[in-house]
Amino acid sequence: MIGRNWYRNHEALLAGLIGLLCVVVSAFNPAFWSTATVFNVLRSSLVGAMFALGVLLVMLAGGIDVSFMAIGISAGYGAVVLLPARDSPWMALLAFALALLIGLGLGLINAAVIVGTRMQTLIATLGTQGIFRGALLAFVGTRYIDNLPAGLRSFARADLVTTTLHNGTIARLHWLIVPASALCALTAWLLRSTMLGRGIYAVGGDEESARRAGLSVGRIRIAVFGMAGALAGFAGLSQITLARQANPFELVGGELDVLAAVVIGGAAINGGRGSVRSTLLGVLLISLIKNSLILLGVPSAWQRAAVGLLLLAAVATQALGAAKRPPRPILDGPRTEDA
Repeated sequence: MIGRNWYRNHEALLAGLIGLLCVVVSAFNPAFWSTATVFNVLRSSLVGAMFALGVLLVMLAGGIDVSFMAIGISAGYGAVVLLPARDSPWMALLAFALALLIGLGLGLINAAVIVGTRMQTLIATLGTQGIFRGALLAFVGTRYIDNLPAGLRSFARADLVTTTLHNGTIARLHWLIVPASALCALTAWLLRSTMLGRGIYAVGGDEESARRAGLSVGRIRIAVFGMAGALAGFAGLSQITLARQANPFELVGGELDVLAAVVIGGAAINGGRGSVRSTLLGVLLISLIKNSLILLGVPSAWQRAAVGLLLLAAVATQALGAAKRPPRPILDGPRTEDA
C-alpha cells in the first residue's frame, strides 16, 4: 500500500507540475492554448514515449541501457533500406515489422553480452552502442534519404485527425498515435498482470532473492532487452516516418531526455520500482518544457539545462526517500503499476 500511495502522490505531483507549466506559459503566450499545441506536444512525445517504455523495462530489472537510440536508428534506417519500393499500404506494415525484428535482434545481442559475461548493463550497452552505430555506418549506409520508399512515404502523410485553425494553418495528428497507445497499454498490462512482469520487478528489487525464489534471472533479462530493442526499433522508424526522411546520424546523442523522463516519472535507478503511467507523465513533462521554452523564445541550450536540473532533482529525491522506504516483498507483484 505504501508503494502505491507513493506513486499516486508522485503522479499527482507530476500532473500538478504539468498544469502549472501550462498556466505559466499561457500567461506569456496565449497562443499556447490551441489544438496545434496539443497536437505538437503529442507528436513530439510519441517517439520519446516508445523509447521510454524500453528504458523503463530495463531500469525495472535493475539495469541502465544507453544503446537504445543506436538501436532505434539502426533498425529504422535498416528497415528503410530493405523496404521494397512498391506503393502499397502493406509496405508500411512491412517496414515496421522489419524495424521491430531488427530492434529485437540488436536487443538480444545486448542480452547475450550482459547475461553471458555478467557485465554491468551501463558498460555493456556503452560498448554495444558504438558497435551498432559503427555497423550501421559501415555496412548499411551513410546516405541521407529524403525520398522514402513509396509505401512508407504514403503512410508518412496519413493523419488521424486534421483541423484548420482560425489563422488558416492546419493542425495534424498522425496515425502513429494509435499503435503507440496500444504498445503503452500492452506494456502496462504485461507489468501488471503477467508472471514476466512480476519477475521483472522481482529481479530489479533484489536479484539474489529472486534467484532463490526460483526465478530465471537470465531469461528475464533476455526478455527485457529483447522487448526494449523491439520498442526502440519501432521508435526509430516512427521518428523517420514523422520526419519523412532517414538520416543515419540522427537520434544518437538524445539519450538524456529519455532517461530523464523515466527517472522523473519515478522509476528507481537501482530497479524494482516504476510504472508506465508515471513514465508517460515524465515524457509529457519533458516535451512540454521543450515546447514551452521554444514558444517563449528561450535559447535551445537552456532546454538541456532544464532537463538536466529536473534529472538531478529526481535522483536526489529518490536518494533522500530510499532510506525511509520499507522493502517490498519480492513476489508481491508490481504493486506500483496502476497504469
